[in-house]
Amino acid sequence: QPGSDAGPGRERRALVLDIVGKRGWYFLVSALVIVPGLISMIIAPGWITGDSGLKAGIDFSSGSVMNVTFRQPVEEEDIWNRMNELGHSEALIQRIGGTNFFIRTAILKEAIGDRPSEREVIESDLEHFLGMERDRVEFDTVSPIVAQETVKTAFYALAAASVFILFFVWYAFRRVPKAHRYGVSAILALVHDLLIILGIFSILGRVINLEVNSMFIVGLLIVAGYSVNDTIVVFDRIRENVSRSPDRDLATMINLSIMESMGRSLNTSITTLVVLLAMLFIGGNSIRELLLVLAIGAVAGTYSSIFIASQYLVMWDRGEIGRLFRRTPAATATMLWHLIGR
Repeated sequence: QPGSDAGPGRERRALVLDIVGKRGWYFLVSALVIVPGLISMIIAPGWITGDSGLKAGIDFSSGSVMNVTFRQPVEEEDIWNRMNELGHSEALIQRIGGTNFFIRTAILKEAIGDRPSEREVIESDLEHFLGMERDRVEFDTVSPIVAQETVKTAFYALAAASVFILFFVWYAFRRVPKAHRYGVSAILALVHDLLIILGIFSILGRVINLEVNSMFIVGLLIVAGYSVNDTIVVFDRIRENVSRSPDRDLATMINLSIMESMGRSLNTSITTLVVLLAMLFIGGNSIRELLLVLAIGAVAGTYSSIFIASQYLVMWDRGEIGRLFRRTPAATATMLWHLIGR
């Protein structure tokens, strides 16, 4: 029967783990991940520029592009190895189709005296070692303006999508008391996930020179959709349980809902993560940043959907958010410590 699993036995099984009661620990874990990343980005102000906490790839700086064709089949790794030998390890290589490839590098130096230009050196090397057809090379120099406009447009789109998500969730949960809180909580969980990704990439940019490119922006947009979708799954179960028992304590209903939906969220995320990690290890360099963003986003999105988003509803319902902002820093720390110790 549809409601046969909603009895007392089901609730007792669900309440074995007190997720809501330990919410202070979850915010502490998030802070330990987010704060170092924020510090890394704040140390060098800016976003995706050469001097920011995020190390910009050549997608966001001036560069040279070559569209080349080879006589026989070659792999991206073969081309990158040759470019690396020539001192262009930053090169981005993408197969367009068949034996046709797109190669982007930092701006290539022009010829000086009897010294050939870097373009000529690259073309000669690729022709000699990989059989490139020199008469079918298209060369151009590009500006970072287009890339910067793309980044700006992407963030505008993300902001617009967040507003749409807020009102959509608000409308979808309109039959639940104080439905706007669900929309705001979903957006806060989304911001939580994006800050984790930005912070981790900022730190990795400083430690291992990991660069961000256009695939990074694509990954952020995909993670935004994934994170909100997973959050709504949990919220929908909360809505069902609250509708069945409107007089019950909200925290109890949220804890029950989390336990009921946790298995589905974890199963979906684990299978997604396994595929992403497999592609990350065997995939090409051109999509490495995208796969890494998605892998981090899958973990952060699942964590926030289960342990963060729903906790905002509890804190809001109990007035803890308002008290948190009204207290002095010392009182705030005491309150957080109380939440952790519960």
